[in-house]
Amino acid sequence: AAPAAAQEARTRIGLGAQFTPDYPGADSTSIRPMFDFNRADPGQPMPFVSADESFGPALIRTEGFAFGPSLAWQGKRSRSDTANLLPKVGSTIEVGGFAQAMLGPNFRLRGEVRKGLGGHKGVVSNLSADFVARDGDNWLFAIGPRVRLVNGRYNRAYFGVDPVNATVLTPAYRPDGGVNAIGGAANAVFSLTPQWGLLGYVRYDRLNGDARKSPVVGAFGDRSSWSGGAAVTFTFGG
Repeated sequence: AAPAAAQEARTRIGLGAQFTPDYPGADSTSIRPMFDFNRADPGQPMPFVSADESFGPALIRTEGFAFGPSLAWQGKRSRSDTANLLPKVGSTIEVGGFAQAMLGPNFRLRGEVRKGLGGHKGVVSNLSADFVARDGDNWLFAIGPRVRLVNGRYNRAYFGVDPVNATVLTPAYRPDGGVNAIGGAANAVFSLTPQWGLLGYVRYDRLNGDARKSPVVGAFGDRSSWSGGAAVTFTFGG
């Protein structure tokens, strides 16, 4: 019975807290919940999941490739965040999909594309590459670059200024899409016991292109942003 039990699938859940920018280009941050959900096939270590990526289970997983839905949430920008000079941008639910590939045991590539429902109503794509070092499920460390690409509608929601709202402080500005931000992230996972563990991440982003040149950022925001968090995990099964 013991060998059979060792071959059962295992599930890891986690709960913690993270700090993230209030909205893209913000100079302020908020504390929000941080969740972890991961599942290992029988006899396999937990797949690498970066804490800064969107939520979505892998519906198809084969030979190092995985595909599935992608769901994310973006905080609102209120009028008070821009001294009541610009319209608010409501909270946004982003829905789409992801694809990723493990290139051997130590390298992962991932791409996500999502459409905003409400709020910015734009399209955003996140590209990431990670070098992953690990000792089974005892510990894991990963680090790599991040690139965010968006369409014009996304950029205009957060970084544009319509002529009707233009002021000396925020002149009219109509940004196009493109590379919105470039940065990097690092993740760490540690097992304290076979059941309990810790995970954490830190991420840096720097606005790029038309977003970086926006008078909205110059007047009310910051071109650089940090995010990060930590969680306690519990693994069951296996």
